[in-house]
Amino acid sequence: MAGLVYFSSGSGNTARFIQALGLPAARIPIRQDEAVPAPGAPYVLICPTYADGTGAGAVPKQVIRFLNDPARRALIRGVIGAGNRNFGATYGLAARIIAEKCRVPLLATFELAGTQTDIARIRDGLTLFWREPCLTP
Repeated sequence: MAGLVYFSSGSGNTARFIQALGLPAARIPIRQDEAVPAPGAPYVLICPTYADGTGAGAVPKQVIRFLNDPARRALIRGVIGAGNRNFGATYGLAARIIAEKCRVPLLATFELAGTQTDIARIRDGLTLFWREPCLTP
């Protein structure tokens, strides 16, 4: 299985989800002065949404910085979104934006730190995703 790259804010919800998932993952740092991971193989990005009520600022600046590098962006194969359903239409918005801009599939979403069902569903889905060949360019 290829890797995961994720962003988690100070709240740590996404980091807790990654820990529970139990799969190798590289974290995009919160602070701009920390080293950004340089994946050497295809990866799935896991990204929470941080938007105001209109959706502005949905994709964290750190994730934008990460994806602005063509070498890192070239290896993304899918996106998983995290968020809070209380925010209605903006739930998972960052993942939808990234999927569209990078032309990769939105594989799943989960709320906050995820449930045991989310963890099992996404772990199983990732196993299948990396095993099945993609038929789209």
